[in-house]
Amino acid sequence: MDLQTRVFDDVAQMLPSEANPSPMVRINRLNPLADAYSLYAKLEWMNPFGSVKDRAAARILRDLEERGEIGPARPGRTIIEPTSGNTGLSLAALAASRGIPMHAVMPSKAPIEKQVLLRLCGADLDVVDDSYTSAVELGNGPIGMARTQAAADPERRVMPDQYQNRMNTRAHAETTGPEIWRQTAGRVTHVFLALGTAGTAMGLAEFLKSKNPGVKVVAAMPDSDHDVPGVRNASELRVSGLFDRSKLDEVIELDGELAFTAAAELCRGEGLLAGPSSGLIFEAARRYLRREGERVAGGVGVCIFCDSVFKYISSMVKHLPELGVLSLES
Repeated sequence: MDLQTRVFDDVAQMLPSEANPSPMVRINRLNPLADAYSLYAKLEWMNPFGSVKDRAAARILRDLEERGEIGPARPGRTIIEPTSGNTGLSLAALAASRGIPMHAVMPSKAPIEKQVLLRLCGADLDVVDDSYTSAVELGNGPIGMARTQAAADPERRVMPDQYQNRMNTRAHAETTGPEIWRQTAGRVTHVFLALGTAGTAMGLAEFLKSKNPGVKVVAAMPDSDHDVPGVRNASELRVSGLFDRSKLDEVIELDGELAFTAAAELCRGEGLLAGPSSGLIFEAARRYLRREGERVAGGVGVCIFCDSVFKYISSMVKHLPELGVLSLES
């Protein structure tokens, strides 16, 4: 692997690391404290499969291979995983490159683009209705269905379980955190992110606070009546065994609709083709900075932009009717 010429032997070598980090881009026109505070977007859509979840998927698969749960030690064994799309896509692509079969269980509210991408990567796919809040208690929904199927045939199926798997957190403590520390020369004062499995938040808090306990980890959270793909509010976080509220300095709850309008602002104001979860995170950062004002002057903030808008065109059209719907026949 030669990072100067960027020639790789296989797609897995493109995964981010401290030596090969995802880029950070300064937010200029939309930064409310542009003259006093440096705000950056860490563009996780530049990862090989298009999202921050590439990191967790790669670390989880490596752990399964090292423990002999998949790979040559268990030929033909299928990975089965519930997903809102990004982790499933990362797992499916990495599994395909290794010749490992993949079965994804996805909620019906996931964007059609993600369903298509999973099938393109060769994954078998179940699409089921799910409110997320009942998945654990009632055993239904994508999480319950995947766990039931994995338990029914453990010799042929293994469930990585991103919601409980500590490799999810470790991936960010080992890669994302060190990248941010190095890219900001240790000057980072705030990290803004969202909560899905909570692996990103927990891993970043673990690493960055070990380097500087004063680093603030601020999470954006949509309201209870939202349809922002891949992120959860307080009630929905019950499905995650990774989440520890004490590791966060603040949670900012926002109207879920702002995820879509802020994403559009980022496209139009900064040329950053950010997806809805990135829009939600940016809106939380913007509100935090407006509130704190001169108290954070001289600070350096990093927004984790989870993925790009390309997987959410149908969602953006739904929430921003002024975009219109283009007819293929026109």
